[in-house]
Amino acid sequence: MATIPDEGGLDHSLALVSEGYNFISNRCRKFNSDIFSTRLLGRAFYCIRGADAAAMFYEEGRFTRRGGLPNSVLHLLQDEGSVAVLDADAHHHRKAMMMMSLMSAGRLQEIAELASSGLRDHARRLVGHGPVVMHDELRKVLCAASCRWADIDLSESDLADLTVDIGAMIDNAGSVGPSNWLARVERYRAERLLRGIVEDVRAGRARPAQGTALHAIAMHRDLDGELLTPDVAAVELLNILRPTVAIARFMTFALLALREHPEARQQLSSDDAYLEAFVQEVRRFYPFFPFVAGKARTQFDWRGCHFDEGDLFLLDLYGTCHDDASWDEPMTFRPERFMQWPGDPFTMIPQGGGDHAVNHRCAGEWLTIKVMKAMLRTLARDIDLETPEQDLSIDLAKMPALPTSGFRAEVRALRE
Repeated sequence: MATIPDEGGLDHSLALVSEGYNFISNRCRKFNSDIFSTRLLGRAFYCIRGADAAAMFYEEGRFTRRGGLPNSVLHLLQDEGSVAVLDADAHHHRKAMMMMSLMSAGRLQEIAELASSGLRDHARRLVGHGPVVMHDELRKVLCAASCRWADIDLSESDLADLTVDIGAMIDNAGSVGPSNWLARVERYRAERLLRGIVEDVRAGRARPAQGTALHAIAMHRDLDGELLTPDVAAVELLNILRPTVAIARFMTFALLALREHPEARQQLSSDDAYLEAFVQEVRRFYPFFPFVAGKARTQFDWRGCHFDEGDLFLLDLYGTCHDDASWDEPMTFRPERFMQWPGDPFTMIPQGGGDHAVNHRCAGEWLTIKVMKAMLRTLARDIDLETPEQDLSIDLAKMPALPTSGFRAEVRALRE
């Protein structure tokens, strides 16, 4: 039986907080192993990294999210009853609704166009405004676009509140204490708003178009033939809106990459293959979410080691995307690596791994790529930004991470 390195000690939660995205990879290098055991928040965890570990983690039916994520994360990013915490047939049935009805080519093109046109309109209003924090502005664009796409009709004030509430969920997912508690209050406000909209649909007071997220989720029936409760329907609507708003983080990193590689601007404007490669490299290279937790549903063996039902695991998403066993010069930003990339569901996992339909890989990954391409093309081709001197360092101890300044820029002009 193989031996798994053990970190020892009573608890290493403080080290996780101080090292952030590098916590697992630092120890994998120290132990020269892609698996080790440690204690976090008073519980024993196996921490794993790399393509082989991802393939094991995403083996169908092997892990559940329930009981794996701390409540501080669960209640901000997924919440009880959501598709992410379902398993087996219930998970497949709910996810099929969210993927098949919402992620068709036509629907993806629609959200991409809404995000792109929304960005142009918003940028036009910012001309002459002076420097703004682009991450904040991108969130406003994406929240408005995702609500229109979902056929959720909100007043200007409700849309502004929802943007703030969703932003708080994302920003505080890696925090504990008062900031996390306050973000939960803001989540409850967003859920209350969306729950009322679902109830309006079911009462006939609102009539969203068929095929939209609001219609699909409000009228969806689970395997028992029952409509989702209004609370769960609101959670699932948030699970459409929140990840779309979170694209603002990727787009902020894309702006940083474009600032550091200005020679790419012309190619991004005219070469779709390079545009997609650039987007993929942004998603691989920059920090998004650091890791994902799982709880073993049954006992199994892997690499000569035995694991029991209930064992807890953390899969290093960031570390796997920077694993030199899978990537040549992983710490170098190089979009060209994706020009001939054959695709691999276990090496490129910024939003989870495995099969979209079967595993807990983010169903919105296709949407993310499509929206990023449309927005980045618009930024490169149509919007003249001037970026003042600022602190663009990225603190990998902060989860989720962002350039310190949020990327300040001034919209000088639009190219018509």
